[in-house]
Amino acid sequence: MTRFVGRRPGAWFRVLAAVLFVSAVLTGCLYPKDQLAQNRMPPRDAVRLVQAAVDDYRRDTGLLPIKNAGPETPRYEKYVVDLAKLKRTGYLSDLPAAAYEKGGNYYFLVLDEETEPIVRLMNIAVLQQLNDLQSRVDEYRSSNGGALPAGEPVYPSFAALDFDKLGGRKPDIRSVFSGHPITVLVHDSGAVFADYGIDVRRLVESSGTAPDPDADLRELLTRETLFVPVKSPVYHWTLGDPTARYPE
Repeated sequence: MTRFVGRRPGAWFRVLAAVLFVSAVLTGCLYPKDQLAQNRMPPRDAVRLVQAAVDDYRRDTGLLPIKNAGPETPRYEKYVVDLAKLKRTGYLSDLPAAAYEKGGNYYFLVLDEETEPIVRLMNIAVLQQLNDLQSRVDEYRSSNGGALPAGEPVYPSFAALDFDKLGGRKPDIRSVFSGHPITVLVHDSGAVFADYGIDVRRLVESSGTAPDPDADLRELLTRETLFVPVKSPVYHWTLGDPTARYPE
């Protein structure tokens, strides 16, 4: 008489554990270490790494490892760090995962290039969203005799972009400084900007001192955070409030 001998429950658990282990190993092989979420460098560490590479390159060569940019390029889009050059010359062992060149969300920029260069991050998603809106505004003007899709005034010569007039989808654009929705501005010239006035106000109030009326308050944002205010007007402190001005 043949008897059926069932496996002990513990054997099944050992088999399952072995399968899961092999699966984990294969997953690690299929995805390189720099692609795994747990190995992605936080932006703060990435900025420190690139800052050190830029400083070393400048010390050794007397130059900054930046890409060429025309004089018309806005200040907070202008001096993009040439990460490929830093890697090619041995100042970086690999590109940071946060970098656009590596599939990340940021360009690394150099500010204060003529004095004490600092590295900051430009959010590419915000840049692209605002560039897309600029194209839509330009098309609207062409189709409406030069009229602008302007809503309520926000600052002198600046109004909120009226998405009902503009038509199409309203993008969800968030401030890199606070995570709050950004008001999109349209200047009398037709240029589109992001309004960081709330972020500027928060930093001024936290400092406890009134800024110089002639100071460009965007520098508060780049000094106190890792990011640049991409597509931003200039801000001055006027009668207790940030006021926007068209950047020269």
